[in-house]
Amino acid sequence: MQYQQNQTFEEVIETNKLKIFRICRIYAVNPITAEDLFQEVIYQIWKSYTSFKGKSSISTWIYKIALNVCIRFKEKLDKKNGKTVRLDGIQIETKENSSTSMNDEKFQALQSCIENLNPLDKSIVILSLEELAYKEIAEVTGLTENHIAVKMKRIRKKLLKCITTKIK
Repeated sequence: MQYQQNQTFEEVIETNKLKIFRICRIYAVNPITAEDLFQEVIYQIWKSYTSFKGKSSISTWIYKIALNVCIRFKEKLDKKNGKTVRLDGIQIETKENSSTSMNDEKFQALQSCIENLNPLDKSIVILSLEELAYKEIAEVTGLTENHIAVKMKRIRKKLLKCITTKIK
């Protein structure tokens, strides 16, 4: 849905809320933090909504705000706690078919590998997974489209190497 001048704040948020929450969930330590981050992103969007000039799509503008809020939160948390280490609860294995189990393993490996990327690379991957074009990713990150293409090629190699070592 393209942004229109007469679109209300509520309509814009309704259209983009799932995108915003997915980004918050990636940067959050737990579900409660994701909800807090979501509220903070919405607040920041609301604060600057009247200053949106339409130079990019509203979605691109919202992605930029969401990433900036989440990255700032992560930096504050890391600074406050040294290095945040997530300890997932005890895993109970259930009897499932092996393909589902393998898909879960691959997903967890990918998630872990993305988590270990530097903040800029992580942002680029997240936006790519959100199916943004390189041009939009460039607008959000402030890099050139060519730089995004080069970084994506390098990031894919890093992720492939990381995942391969985790799934063996």
